[in-house]
Amino acid sequence: MANFTNQRATFRKLHDSGCFVIPNPWDIGSARFLQSLGFQALATSSAGFAFSQGLPDSGPGVSRDLVLSHLTQIAHASDLPVNADFQDGYATSAEELVESVKLCIATGVSGFSIEDATGDSSRPLYEFDDALDRIRLVRQTIDELGADVMLTARSECFLVGHPDPLKESIRRLQAYAEAGADVLFAPGPGDREIMGTIIREVHPMPVNVIMSAHTGLTVQDISDLGARRISVGSALARSAWTGFIHSAKLLAQGSFEGLDNLAPFKELNSFFQDDSKARSGMSS
Repeated sequence: MANFTNQRATFRKLHDSGCFVIPNPWDIGSARFLQSLGFQALATSSAGFAFSQGLPDSGPGVSRDLVLSHLTQIAHASDLPVNADFQDGYATSAEELVESVKLCIATGVSGFSIEDATGDSSRPLYEFDDALDRIRLVRQTIDELGADVMLTARSECFLVGHPDPLKESIRRLQAYAEAGADVLFAPGPGDREIMGTIIREVHPMPVNVIMSAHTGLTVQDISDLGARRISVGSALARSAWTGFIHSAKLLAQGSFEGLDNLAPFKELNSFFQDDSKARSGMSS
């Protein structure tokens, strides 16, 4: 049985100093394997999960209930703290947002992110004051529950095509920190200088940096910029999809070449066999 109280305390302590990688599984098996590699925490990926369900990321089919079920599954699959990609809270009104936060915390996650993107192309971002009020409300709800769950505030300016994404991201992140966010996150920029500027401008707040492609930067490079946490979003799920798509397309053309150099069945089966036994022993 997972001890969520201990996991949450561990997760908060991870943000006190240094820099850690928080990879993003998309199902139980990937979560278990990532734990075996020695990572200290995990994070969900809205896109990774959506694709596994045959749905587009942020599509209407990805309901709050479906996401909450997934969060519960991942939180219970691992002994590690889990941070939830919780979009905009799957809520528009204040009442819905409070309800969503309570339900998210009940899944057992150690933290979750709330973003300021609306999903509406006609107004891609919540207005500044509205976005700030939402972070304040989420902070208040967490505190009233007495849950030691970390709140990551995301500014989506780079992803929605804001005309001045760096300036607006910094303005929003600084305000979100004042409103009670524990971690700040502006996904999108892969440039070292831009990432460094964001981190410096919100110092000493912990910053999550996402690396969803190989740009030549290393974990040490990102750490040297002052980031506290590095996630990879849907990259691991897309890596799996890359192999699958390549092999499936070749198979459709009548070739088995895509089945070369696969992870051996015996290796995978042995891992999950041993892992399952270890989990059964711990729960007995």
